[in-house]
Amino acid sequence: MVRYNPILEAFVKLGSFIQDFCENGNTDIALHQAFNDTLVNAEQQNSWFNKENIVFALKQWSNLLTEDKLNQWVSNYTFKEKHQPKTIGIVMAGNIPLVGFHDFLCVLMTGNKASCKLSSNDTVLLPFLANYLIEQEPSLANQITFVEGKFEHFDAVIATGSNNTSRYFEYYFGKKPNIIRKNRNAIAVLTGKESKEQLIALGEDIFRYYGLGCRNVSKVYVPKEYNFDTLFNALFEYSDIIHQNKYTNNYDYNKAVYLMSAFKILDNGFLILKEDESLASPIASLFYEHYDSQSDLKHHIQERSDDVQCIVSQGLFENEIGFGETQKPKLHDYADGVDTMEFLLHLD
Repeated sequence: MVRYNPILEAFVKLGSFIQDFCENGNTDIALHQAFNDTLVNAEQQNSWFNKENIVFALKQWSNLLTEDKLNQWVSNYTFKEKHQPKTIGIVMAGNIPLVGFHDFLCVLMTGNKASCKLSSNDTVLLPFLANYLIEQEPSLANQITFVEGKFEHFDAVIATGSNNTSRYFEYYFGKKPNIIRKNRNAIAVLTGKESKEQLIALGEDIFRYYGLGCRNVSKVYVPKEYNFDTLFNALFEYSDIIHQNKYTNNYDYNKAVYLMSAFKILDNGFLILKEDESLASPIASLFYEHYDSQSDLKHHIQERSDDVQCIVSQGLFENEIGFGETQKPKLHDYADGVDTMEFLLHLD
């Protein structure tokens, strides 16, 4: 028998609300209209957050916030009978919509208090959802706060940022229990035997959120003599992305830089392919690297595992992800492979 959990039930109600909004979006319903206004405000604040991408992110969460999936997830952990809530500072990134929601969920599901510092690029979506949760379960009003400026009172920290900001996080939060995340990227390993459907799906991994997420594929490994025409033909379905002004500006700028530097590139009018050993490619660019053998490649990737968020391939890696699935993580898919729930449940 599953014990009643009012916080879990509040998230289930939130999932149902999000699903109803995404499927029906009835502006005659006041709460739907208010949420729609919030989405408009989010896009005005950050033009990378177009409605299509926000709704995509919301749909992924509505799929996860079900009673069955949440109960199955938490059943993998041992919760203390008597628990003294701790205040967990969450420093959220703002690269894709609601990128810090999983940390927020983990903190509340473990009975702790979430003290959230929002990115200036994403300040309206989570507060709306938090208010909805509080309406469903009023006790959450004492467990959710939004902080401006520096954290002053906290027991542990979960901070997500870049390699540069991580140094600041280490300095400021290093004396407290912490999870500090740095830059990571998703990669794809192709064999040349992929179907057109798989390569089209790979485009979702490359272009969703304009490539700004840590789970976006920013580099592909291909065998020697790989035919890039096959890949370009499949990716043509995403050519409309060039009509987003900020994406276009990045495409034009990076192309000009590469050409002036006399780099050899492949270009299809909306994506630049460049041979490069780096894992992180600029917006509108995709790096590639050739490999001689799959065994050598596996060793090479293992050596760079600290920089890899996830791997897209078919039948090559133990923890690989299917084509088109990088932006559909499950509840147990923790960023950087660090189990956030275990971290929170074992705080002294």
